[in-house]
Amino acid sequence: MKETDPPPSGNGSSSPTEMTQVPVSERTGVQIQAELQASVNDVLRTLEDVGRGDLSGHLKSSFPETHPVGALVASVNAMIEDLAGARTKSSQQIAELSERIETIERQREAIRNLSVPIIEIWARVLCVPVVGTLDTMRANDVTTTLLSAVVQKKARYAIIDVTGIEVMDTQSVDYFLRMARSIGLLGAECALSGMHPNIALTIVQMGIELEGLRCYRNMRDALKHCVARERERLTRSAVGT
Repeated sequence: MKETDPPPSGNGSSSPTEMTQVPVSERTGVQIQAELQASVNDVLRTLEDVGRGDLSGHLKSSFPETHPVGALVASVNAMIEDLAGARTKSSQQIAELSERIETIERQREAIRNLSVPIIEIWARVLCVPVVGTLDTMRANDVTTTLLSAVVQKKARYAIIDVTGIEVMDTQSVDYFLRMARSIGLLGAECALSGMHPNIALTIVQMGIELEGLRCYRNMRDALKHCVARERERLTRSAVGT
């Protein structure tokens, strides 16, 4: 039982601490009633603390567990211990879950970087080999990564190599056109290389116009074009100075 302020000495009653030192058989009805009230008050205060999230309290009682008050104190203590254990377990689970989420995010980032490799094959010339299916999420990753690389490396040319893609629908073509326009807005030139014949035939049959997107037979031809354009630019700059 928690300690409480003793009643005023003028009423002749004893404090709860003093009463617990008196054998039960020698306690008066007034003393037992006062001790019962003090125990109930302790229980109420402890429950209020629990309601505020404080689980550090532990009740003590001079009544045995066979007594209603003693049983109440024991059950409140057991409840506090269970809540404290559940809180500890929950905190551990949250920490484990957060760690797993961080691991998954790191793995996802690593996979994304592997699936969207940006290669600087020449000075200010970037290449992005695309293999497999190009869905919306992957197209966004390719576009975001490529645009960031164009800015960071101050690239003037970006070659998107689609040798690893054997099938391309209207939506995939639209993704590449959007990439080309986005790269153009950054002052760079975009080229497409390695297109399969069946893809070229499909694009023609669909009536899709690849405006603003240069296409080359392979990456070598695209690179030769970019290098030649860069040399012309450098020559004009030298003559102008």
